[in-house]
Amino acid sequence: MPIRPSLRPVRALACALLLAATAAPAAPPEFLNSGKVLSGDLPFSEAVRHGDTLYLSGQVGIAPGTMKLVPGGMRAEAAQALANIRAILEAHGRSMRDVVRCTVMLADMADWPAFNEVWRGALEKPFPARSAFGASGLALGARVEVECTASAAP
Repeated sequence: MPIRPSLRPVRALACALLLAATAAPAAPPEFLNSGKVLSGDLPFSEAVRHGDTLYLSGQVGIAPGTMKLVPGGMRAEAAQALANIRAILEAHGRSMRDVVRCTVMLADMADWPAFNEVWRGALEKPFPARSAFGASGLALGARVEVECTASAAP
């Protein structure tokens, strides 16, 4: 017997709810620290994998293994922050191609055009989604901080 058109959405919703209720429970989040960029004694993880998503903590332009910003100002810090992101992704089996979204915090929004030049040199098209905003202060007196989310799908 055919289903009346007005009942199709109800049946689809019921099927979706049944599938969701019988799906395997999600694995707990994994809190990751490779030690490739940040020391392990900071009060946060460099990344957290939850399901098919990898959430990276914000990165400033520190030299790996130190808490010192690289010299050279915003461009050098931006390049180092993106290199740090790349190192963290690679430590956890991912690449810059897996990045789907980033948030950029700039100490001075006047640096946005310069940051975009560094960004274009570090990533390839198609670029991930991105937002940027000015901040009144960043960790360690940094000029830029970048936080990303990446796909961790198999």
